[in-house]
Amino acid sequence: MSEPRGHSLMVQKTAHYFTLGEPGEHVRYLWIVCHGYGQLARKFIRKFDFLDRSAHLVIAPEGLSRFYWQGFHGEPVASWMTREDRLDEIRDYAAYLSQLYATYVPRCPQAKIVLLGFSQGVATQLRWMLQDFPAFDHLILYAGMLPDDLDYRSHQSYLRGGNTHLLYGTEDEFLSADALSRMQMLIRDNDLELRVHTFAGNHQVDRTVLDRYFNQYLASASDPL
Repeated sequence: MSEPRGHSLMVQKTAHYFTLGEPGEHVRYLWIVCHGYGQLARKFIRKFDFLDRSAHLVIAPEGLSRFYWQGFHGEPVASWMTREDRLDEIRDYAAYLSQLYATYVPRCPQAKIVLLGFSQGVATQLRWMLQDFPAFDHLILYAGMLPDDLDYRSHQSYLRGGNTHLLYGTEDEFLSADALSRMQMLIRDNDLELRVHTFAGNHQVDRTVLDRYFNQYLASASDPL
Protein backbone atom coordinates (compact mmCIF):
# COMPACT_ATOMS: atom_id res chain seq x y z
CA MET A 1 0.00 0.00 0.00
CA SER A 2 1.42 3.37 -1.01
CA GLU A 3 1.93 6.12 1.52
CA PRO A 4 -0.23 9.28 1.29
CA ARG A 5 1.47 12.20 -0.38
CA GLY A 6 1.06 15.81 0.68
CA HIS A 7 0.20 18.53 -1.81
CA SER A 8 -0.37 22.26 -1.70
CA LEU A 9 -2.67 24.54 -3.65
CA MET A 10 -2.74 28.33 -3.53
CA VAL A 11 -6.25 29.67 -2.94
CA GLN A 12 -7.79 33.05 -2.28
CA LYS A 13 -8.55 33.87 1.35
CA THR A 14 -10.31 36.85 2.90
CA ALA A 15 -8.10 38.68 5.39
CA HIS A 16 -9.43 41.03 8.07
CA TYR A 17 -7.90 44.14 9.58
CA PHE A 18 -8.93 47.14 11.66
CA THR A 19 -7.98 50.81 11.53
CA LEU A 20 -7.93 53.89 13.74
CA GLY A 21 -7.89 57.14 11.79
CA GLU A 22 -8.24 57.93 8.12
CA PRO A 23 -5.61 57.92 5.37
CA GLY A 24 -4.59 61.18 3.76
CA GLU A 25 -1.89 63.81 3.48
CA HIS A 26 -2.56 64.87 7.09
CA VAL A 27 -1.18 61.59 8.44
CA ARG A 28 2.24 62.06 10.01
CA TYR A 29 2.63 58.52 11.37
CA LEU A 30 1.36 55.38 9.69
CA TRP A 31 1.44 52.40 12.06
CA ILE A 32 1.16 48.75 11.06
CA VAL A 33 0.78 46.78 14.29
CA CYS A 34 0.79 42.99 14.50
CA HIS A 35 -0.90 41.31 17.46
CA GLY A 36 0.37 38.34 19.44
CA TYR A 37 -0.67 34.71 19.58
CA GLY A 38 -4.28 34.12 20.55
CA GLN A 39 -5.45 37.71 20.06
CA LEU A 40 -7.86 39.56 17.79
CA ALA A 41 -7.02 42.69 15.81
CA ARG A 42 -10.20 44.51 16.83
CA LYS A 43 -9.19 44.25 20.48
CA PHE A 44 -5.47 44.72 19.99
CA ILE A 45 -5.90 48.00 18.12
CA ARG A 46 -7.63 49.55 21.13
CA LYS A 47 -4.23 49.71 22.79
CA PHE A 48 -3.40 52.53 20.37
CA ASP A 49 -6.51 54.64 20.87
CA PHE A 50 -4.50 57.25 22.80
CA LEU A 51 -2.85 58.40 19.55
CA ASP A 52 -4.17 61.60 17.97
CA ARG A 53 -6.16 60.51 14.94
CA SER A 54 -5.55 63.83 13.22
CA ALA A 55 -1.90 62.81 12.87
CA HIS A 56 -1.89 59.01 13.13
CA LEU A 57 -3.32 56.14 11.15
CA VAL A 58 -3.10 52.76 12.87
CA ILE A 59 -3.65 49.56 10.90
CA ALA A 60 -3.98 46.26 12.75
CA PRO A 61 -4.00 43.20 10.48
CA GLU A 62 -5.30 39.96 11.92
CA GLY A 63 -3.55 36.60 11.64
CA LEU A 64 -4.95 34.38 8.91
CA SER A 65 -5.63 31.41 11.21
CA ARG A 66 -8.42 31.49 13.79
CA PHE A 67 -9.20 29.00 16.53
CA TYR A 68 -11.14 28.75 19.79
CA TRP A 69 -9.04 29.80 22.77
CA GLN A 70 -10.58 27.32 25.23
CA GLY A 71 -12.05 24.36 23.43
CA PHE A 72 -15.19 24.70 21.36
CA HIS A 73 -16.82 27.23 23.66
CA GLY A 74 -13.98 29.71 24.05
CA GLU A 75 -13.54 33.01 22.33
CA PRO A 76 -12.31 32.91 18.71
CA VAL A 77 -8.75 34.21 18.48
CA ALA A 78 -6.07 34.33 15.78
CA SER A 79 -2.52 33.17 15.15
CA TRP A 80 0.05 34.08 12.52
CA MET A 81 1.60 30.64 12.03
CA THR A 82 2.53 27.27 13.48
CA ARG A 83 5.43 24.96 12.72
CA GLU A 84 3.25 22.91 10.32
CA ASP A 85 3.94 24.05 6.73
CA ARG A 86 5.55 27.10 8.26
CA LEU A 87 7.19 28.39 5.08
CA ASP A 88 3.84 28.45 3.30
CA GLU A 89 2.25 30.30 6.20
CA ILE A 90 5.09 32.84 6.26
CA ARG A 91 4.74 33.46 2.52
CA ASP A 92 0.99 33.85 2.90
CA TYR A 93 1.07 36.40 5.68
CA ALA A 94 4.01 38.27 4.13
CA ALA A 95 2.01 38.66 0.90
CA TYR A 96 -0.96 39.82 2.96
CA LEU A 97 1.06 42.42 4.87
CA SER A 98 2.73 43.66 1.70
CA GLN A 99 -0.65 44.10 0.02
CA LEU A 100 -1.92 46.05 3.02
CA TYR A 101 1.25 48.16 3.01
CA ALA A 102 0.91 48.89 -0.70
CA THR A 103 -2.72 49.89 -0.23
CA TYR A 104 -2.17 52.49 2.49
CA VAL A 105 1.34 53.90 2.16
CA PRO A 106 0.63 55.75 -1.13
CA ARG A 107 -2.48 57.25 0.48
CA CYS A 108 -0.36 58.75 3.29
CA PRO A 109 2.49 60.41 1.36
CA GLN A 110 3.69 62.57 4.26
CA ALA A 111 3.73 59.79 6.83
CA LYS A 112 6.63 58.11 8.57
CA ILE A 113 6.21 54.32 8.73
CA VAL A 114 6.11 52.72 12.18
CA LEU A 115 6.07 48.91 12.28
CA LEU A 116 5.21 47.28 15.60
CA GLY A 117 4.99 43.65 16.57
CA PHE A 118 3.83 42.34 19.93
CA SER A 119 4.80 38.86 21.17
CA GLN A 120 4.31 36.50 18.18
CA GLY A 121 3.91 39.65 16.11
CA VAL A 122 7.62 40.40 16.63
CA ALA A 123 8.64 37.36 14.57
CA THR A 124 5.83 38.11 12.12
CA GLN A 125 7.12 41.62 11.44
CA LEU A 126 10.74 40.52 11.10
CA ARG A 127 9.99 37.60 8.80
CA TRP A 128 7.85 39.82 6.58
CA MET A 129 10.51 42.53 6.54
CA LEU A 130 13.35 40.19 5.59
CA GLN A 131 11.23 38.64 2.84
CA ASP A 132 9.69 41.72 1.19
CA PHE A 133 11.82 44.58 2.60
CA PRO A 134 9.17 47.29 3.14
CA ALA A 135 10.59 50.75 3.79
CA PHE A 136 10.23 51.83 7.42
CA ASP A 137 11.27 54.59 9.78
CA HIS A 138 10.80 52.88 13.12
CA LEU A 139 10.49 49.24 14.13
CA ILE A 140 9.15 48.45 17.61
CA LEU A 141 9.72 44.90 18.86
CA TYR A 142 7.43 44.64 21.86
CA ALA A 143 7.67 41.71 24.30
CA GLY A 144 8.69 39.11 21.75
CA MET A 145 11.68 36.99 20.76
CA LEU A 146 13.68 37.71 17.64
CA PRO A 147 13.53 34.56 15.48
CA ASP A 148 16.92 32.86 15.25
CA ASP A 149 16.44 31.49 11.73
CA LEU A 150 16.74 34.80 9.84
CA ASP A 151 19.80 36.12 8.03
CA TYR A 152 20.14 39.45 9.80
CA ARG A 153 23.80 40.00 8.98
CA SER A 154 23.28 39.95 5.20
CA HIS A 155 20.58 42.61 5.52
CA GLN A 156 22.19 44.97 8.01
CA SER A 157 22.02 47.95 5.66
CA TYR A 158 18.27 47.49 5.30
CA LEU A 159 17.65 47.02 9.02
CA ARG A 160 19.75 50.08 9.80
CA GLY A 161 17.63 52.15 7.44
CA GLY A 162 15.28 52.84 10.36
CA ASN A 163 15.43 53.02 14.12
CA THR A 164 14.77 49.74 15.92
CA HIS A 165 13.60 49.48 19.52
CA LEU A 166 13.07 46.47 21.77
CA LEU A 167 10.58 46.89 24.65
CA TYR A 168 9.68 44.37 27.31
CA GLY A 169 8.41 44.25 30.87
CA THR A 170 10.71 43.19 33.67
CA GLU A 171 7.98 40.83 34.92
CA ASP A 172 7.15 39.30 31.55
CA GLU A 173 6.26 35.68 32.24
CA PHE A 174 7.19 34.59 28.71
CA LEU A 175 10.65 36.15 28.62
CA SER A 176 12.74 34.12 31.03
CA ALA A 177 16.30 35.02 31.95
CA ASP A 178 17.50 32.22 29.66
CA ALA A 179 15.38 33.46 26.76
CA LEU A 180 16.63 37.01 27.19
CA SER A 181 20.22 35.77 27.37
CA ARG A 182 19.80 33.88 24.11
CA MET A 183 18.25 36.92 22.44
CA GLN A 184 21.05 39.18 23.66
CA MET A 185 23.56 36.73 22.19
CA LEU A 186 21.68 36.74 18.86
CA ILE A 187 21.68 40.54 18.83
CA ARG A 188 25.39 40.67 19.60
CA ASP A 189 26.41 37.93 17.16
CA ASN A 190 24.54 39.62 14.32
CA ASP A 191 25.71 43.11 15.25
CA LEU A 192 22.14 44.38 15.32
CA GLU A 193 21.57 48.02 16.17
CA LEU A 194 18.58 48.37 18.45
CA ARG A 195 17.71 50.27 21.56
CA VAL A 196 16.50 48.24 24.51
CA HIS A 197 13.87 49.65 26.87
CA THR A 198 12.41 47.93 29.91
CA PHE A 199 9.45 48.83 32.07
CA ALA A 200 7.78 47.49 35.19
CA GLY A 201 5.09 45.20 33.87
CA ASN A 202 4.16 41.83 32.42
CA HIS A 203 3.31 40.41 29.00
CA GLN A 204 0.92 42.99 27.62
CA VAL A 205 0.84 46.21 25.64
CA ASP A 206 0.53 48.97 28.21
CA ARG A 207 -1.01 52.21 26.88
CA THR A 208 0.85 54.31 29.44
CA VAL A 209 4.20 52.75 28.56
CA LEU A 210 3.56 53.06 24.83
CA ASP A 211 2.45 56.69 25.18
CA ARG A 212 5.55 57.56 27.20
CA TYR A 213 7.78 55.68 24.77
CA PHE A 214 6.25 57.44 21.77
CA ASN A 215 6.71 60.90 23.23
CA GLN A 216 10.21 60.19 24.49
CA TYR A 217 11.66 58.51 21.40
CA LEU A 218 9.49 58.58 18.31
CA ALA A 219 8.22 62.15 18.56
CA SER A 220 11.24 63.72 20.25
CA ALA A 221 13.58 66.12 18.54
CA SER A 222 16.53 63.86 19.39
CA ASP A 223 15.03 60.89 17.57
CA PRO A 224 12.63 62.48 15.06
CA LEU A 225 10.25 60.69 12.78
